[in-house]
Amino acid sequence: MTLLARVSDRAWGWIGPIAVALLAFTLRVWNVGRPRILMFDETYYAKDAWSLLQHGYVQDFTENANQEIQSGRTTGLMTGDPTWIVHPDGGKWLIAIGEKLFGLDAFGWRIAAVVIGSLTVLVLARLVRRMTGSTIMGCIAGLLLTFDGLQFVMSRVALLDVFLAFWVVCGVACIVADRDWIRDRLGRYRAFRPWQLAAGVCFGMACGTKWNGIFVLAAFGLMAVIWEVLARKSRHDPAARSNGWVVTTLRVGVPAFASIVLLAGIVYLATWTGFLIHHHAYEARFGHGYGESSAPWGAYVDKPTPGFLGETRDAFRSLWHFHVMNWNFSAHELDSAKPHPYESNPIGWLVMERPVVMEYKGNFPLSDCHPAPGGSCVREVTIMGNPIIWWSGALALLASVAAWIVTRSWRWGVPVVAVLDSWLPWFFFTARPIFSYYAVAMIPFTIIAIVLVVNELARAATTPRHRYVVGLFTGVFLTAVVMSFWFFHPVLTGKIIPYDSWHARMWFDRWI
Repeated sequence: MTLLARVSDRAWGWIGPIAVALLAFTLRVWNVGRPRILMFDETYYAKDAWSLLQHGYVQDFTENANQEIQSGRTTGLMTGDPTWIVHPDGGKWLIAIGEKLFGLDAFGWRIAAVVIGSLTVLVLARLVRRMTGSTIMGCIAGLLLTFDGLQFVMSRVALLDVFLAFWVVCGVACIVADRDWIRDRLGRYRAFRPWQLAAGVCFGMACGTKWNGIFVLAAFGLMAVIWEVLARKSRHDPAARSNGWVVTTLRVGVPAFASIVLLAGIVYLATWTGFLIHHHAYEARFGHGYGESSAPWGAYVDKPTPGFLGETRDAFRSLWHFHVMNWNFSAHELDSAKPHPYESNPIGWLVMERPVVMEYKGNFPLSDCHPAPGGSCVREVTIMGNPIIWWSGALALLASVAAWIVTRSWRWGVPVVAVLDSWLPWFFFTARPIFSYYAVAMIPFTIIAIVLVVNELARAATTPRHRYVVGLFTGVFLTAVVMSFWFFHPVLTGKIIPYDSWHARMWFDRWI
C-alpha cells in the first residue's frame, strides 16, 4: 500500500464513522424534548442531576416536584435532606451538564444521553474497524447501532444505562487498542501503557455510573493480561524467553492491575466526591454507623475525628458504611419488592422477549391522528430493540462462540466475553424487578458478533460471484434493519397514532 493510499484509508477511517455518528445524532435529537414529562425512572435521575448542580449532592424532592418541574418551576423543589441514592453520581453528572446548558426541562435532561448515545456509535465503528481492518465493516457496525430501537430510545431519555454502555464500549476499545500497541513493542516490558490508563479511566466511569460495570472491568482486565502473556510466549519475546509462565504473568499482570484496576478504583471514588464533601449531611440523615457496625472500618462514633486527616478518614469511612447499607438493601430488601408489570427474566433479553413501556397514554382527540371511524389515538414510548438486529444477533453470538472455540482467535472472544459479563450477573438478581433495557450494554457487542460473521463471509468470498452474493446479502440485511426501524419508530418516539397502528406493532402479547 502506497503512502497516499494509507493516508486516504486513515482519513476515511475517521470520515466514515463520524458521518454515521452524525446521522445517529440527528435521528436521536429530533423532537427529543417530547413528551415534555418525566418518564419512568427519569423521575429519579433528572432530578438527582439537578440537585447535584444546585447543592453538590442529591437531596430529597418535595412530593409534587414532578408536576412543578413539568410546569416550568425550578425552585423550591427540594427538602434539604440528602436522599438515599442507589447508584454512583458519574452518569448523573453527565445528565447535569445538559441541564446546566439548557435548563431543567425535557430537552435539558435528555440531551446528554443523545450525545453519549451518538458517541457510542462512533467508538463502536472505530473499534470494529480496528478489529477487522475494514472501514466498511466499522461503518456497518455503526449503522446497526444507529438503527437499533433499544439503543435509540435509551439515547433519548435520562436513564443511566446508555452512559454505562458508552464507558464499557470505550473501555473495551482501549483494551483492544492496547493489544495492538504492545505487539509493536514486545522487545521489553513497558511501565507506561497509555491505552491501559485510558481503559482504567473508562472502566472507572462505567463503575461510577452503575456498579455492574465491575464485571466487564474484571473480565477485560484479565483478557489484557492473557493476550499479552500469550503474545510474549508465542513470539519468543526475548524479555520473556528466560522467564517461566508465572513470572511472565506477574511482570505483565501487576502493572496492568495498577494501570487498569487501581486507576478505575480512583476514578470510581472521584464520582463520589459530592458524597465525600457532604458526608456530614448523610450522617445527620441516616445516623453515624449506618450499615453494618461490623464492617472492616468499624462503627462510627458520635464525635468526629479532628483535623484534615481525621475528616478525610471520616468521609471515606462514611462512604464505606453507605456502600454496606446499599449492599444490604440490594441483597435482601429488593428481593421482596412488588412485581413490576414490565420486569423480565434475563433469559429472554437476547431475543427481546419483554420490552419496557416508559409512557403510554390513550384516548387522544381523534383529530390528533385521524383514525378509522370508531377508532382512537394512543401515544407510547417503548424501549424495544430492532427485531432484525436482535434475532440475527442471537444467532451471531452462537456462531461467535463456535468460531472462538474452533479458531481461538481473540476477535471472536471480544463480543462473547462482553455479552456474557453484561448478561450473566443479572441471573443472580431475578428475585427482584429487573428490565430488558439493561441489555443496552450488550447490544454493541452483539452487533460486533454480527459484523464479524459478515466480515468472515466477505473474506471467504474468493470469486466475483461470491463477493456479489455477500454484498447483496449485506445490502438486503441493512435495508431490512432500516425498514424495521422506521416501522417501529412511532412507538419508540411517542408519536400519536391510531390504536390499530399501535397494535399492529405489538407482534406478541408479551410486547404489550
